Amino acid sequence: MVREPLTQTQIERGRLLGGLLRSARADRTMVDVARQAGISVETLRKIEGGRIPTPAFFTVAAIAAALDLSLDDLLRRVDDAAAAPVSA
Repeated sequence: MVREPLTQTQIERGRLLGGLLRSARADRTMVDVARQAGISVETLRKIEGGRIPTPAFFTVAAIAAALDLSLDDLLRRVDDAAAAPVSA
């Protein structure tokens, strides 16, 4: 099975998702959130940094639960940020 390369839009949405999760984490440590979500700190670091632009659904759901975010709200925020005009 050959995996299709990600589009620039998918990569950008991954960066937006990572930024939103990082922002929602606020003053909590990566270790605390990763432990509560049941994932490694390195996985959380890569998602927040946009280096995993298409993380698994259940991973995102676990992080969102650890941060007390609804998936609906998270999706809306990613969509809103993706639709916002880019400032130069």
